[in-house]
Amino acid sequence: MKLKYNSPVVLTYTLICTAVLFVSTFFGIELRPLFTIMSNPDFSDPVTYFRFFSHIIGHGDWAHLVGNFTFILLLGPILEEKYGSRDLLIMILVTALITGILHIIFFSEGLLGASGVVFMMILLSSVTNSKGGIPMTFILVVILFLGKEVIEALGDDNISQFAHIIGGILGGVFGFFLENGGKQKTTGV
Repeated sequence: MKLKYNSPVVLTYTLICTAVLFVSTFFGIELRPLFTIMSNPDFSDPVTYFRFFSHIIGHGDWAHLVGNFTFILLLGPILEEKYGSRDLLIMILVTALITGILHIIFFSEGLLGASGVVFMMILLSSVTNSKGGIPMTFILVVILFLGKEVIEALGDDNISQFAHIIGGILGGVFGFFLENGGKQKTTGV
């Protein structure tokens, strides 16, 4: 048996995030500022534009990374097979950009991590096979996952919940748009 790189976008994303945290943790190189988006960014600094996307790569610690990539590695390959590598990569990047832009508008604290992407994948996967109506799984996922995030956002830590909610909304939107005309695609980028 040989190993197969079956989900190039998901596996590459996982390896990049793991490598960034590994270098930061074991070599003591502080990479977090490069992978954190803050409010009031300096738009004259080119790194600011990189951060609109890179914030989904950085993670605070190993528990944060493992929590996010447990879901990404479970859902991502299925979604990549269904929608194709290119479309999944575009969905991940759009999710990063929109959560980054909205974050700098509404919050002053930093944002890093793949949580928005996780919730995008959760809602996107619940919309699968929605031809002919709205799937009950989608409604239950919205109630359970996003409902919990809305309730938690009313508490102290509304930053990460905001990214979760935006990612979930985007996943639902992507799912309904792509499901109407979506066909089984190859995983080639």
